[in-house]
Amino acid sequence: MKAPKTPKKQLHWLVRPRTIRLLWWWGCGILAVVTLLGLAIHPHAYFGIDGWWAFNSLFGFATCAAMVVGAKALALILKRKDTYYDR
Repeated sequence: MKAPKTPKKQLHWLVRPRTIRLLWWWGCGILAVVTLLGLAIHPHAYFGIDGWWAFNSLFGFATCAAMVVGAKALALILKRKDTYYDR
């Protein structure tokens, strides 16, 4: 008599490779559409630089990159040794 097949453990939908690929495509597509809409919409700039085309996309990318670099620098300062909790 054969043993019954055990079902494989299902991955959470956010961890599946297909979902990750789809999220990247959708995210890049939405970013492209929003950036291209900047050509058709008048920005009402308060400062000179925020009236540039694609300023919001570039500013968002630069801010995100700065936060990642800042988090890495903060991790170097706050990091503890592996044996920190050992007695």
